[in-house]
Amino acid sequence: MTTPAPDAPLRLKLIVGSTRAERTSDPVVRWALPLVQAHPAFTTEVLDLRDWPLPFFQEGPKTIGDPRAPSYSDPLVKRWNQTIVDGDAFVMVTPEYNHGPPAVLKNAIDSVFFSFGFRHKSVGFIGYSAGIAAGVRAVEQLNTVMLETEAVPVRTQVLIPNVAAAFDPAGKPVNPVTGFGLQIMLDDLAWLGRALRTARAQGEPPPPTARLRAAMSAPRT
Repeated sequence: MTTPAPDAPLRLKLIVGSTRAERTSDPVVRWALPLVQAHPAFTTEVLDLRDWPLPFFQEGPKTIGDPRAPSYSDPLVKRWNQTIVDGDAFVMVTPEYNHGPPAVLKNAIDSVFFSFGFRHKSVGFIGYSAGIAAGVRAVEQLNTVMLETEAVPVRTQVLIPNVAAAFDPAGKPVNPVTGFGLQIMLDDLAWLGRALRTARAQGEPPPPTARLRAAMSAPRT
C-alpha cells in the first residue's frame, strides 16, 4: 500500500453492521451516505456486511501462516483485512440488539486480526433502534471494542431513536439534531483522521503485545 500525499483525501470506509433481511439500516444509509460522500475530506467506500459473509472468527498462529504475508483461514478474511488496512477512517452504522451491537459486526471487527487494520485510525458511529434507546448501548460497547483495536473514536455520535419514524417522505431526518450531529462527527473524523495519518507516516511503535513479549523475553540483569 502506497502512502498517500498529506493533502490527499482520507479513505473512509462506511461499514453497514446489520445483515437482517428486514433491517432498518437502509433508510439510515440512504440519508447518511450522500453527506459522507459530499464531505471534501473523504473518498468513501461502503462495506455492507451482507456482501462480506465472513466466517466466525477462528484466526490464530496456524491460520496466519507467514507473518510477513498472512494467509488467514479464508480468502475472504484476507481480503477483509486488506480492505480495512487500506482505510484511514471508519463510520460504523449499527442497530442495537439486546443492549449491544449485532454479532455480525463484532465478528467483522474481530476478524481484523494481526493486520492491526484499525490501529491509530479515527472511527465514528451511527446508532439506531426501533425504540427510544437510539442504539446508544450498542455504540457504548463499540467504543470500548474499538479502543482495544487501538482505533480512536470521536466523541460525537449520531443516535437515532424510533428509526421507522425518524425520516420524512423525502428521506430527511425529522429531528434536525441528527443532521447537525452527522456533520460534526464527519468534521471531527476528518480532523483526527488527518492527524493520525500524519503520525502513522512518521512511524508507529510496535503493538503493545509485541513490546510486552519483547520485554519479557529480554535478558534480565
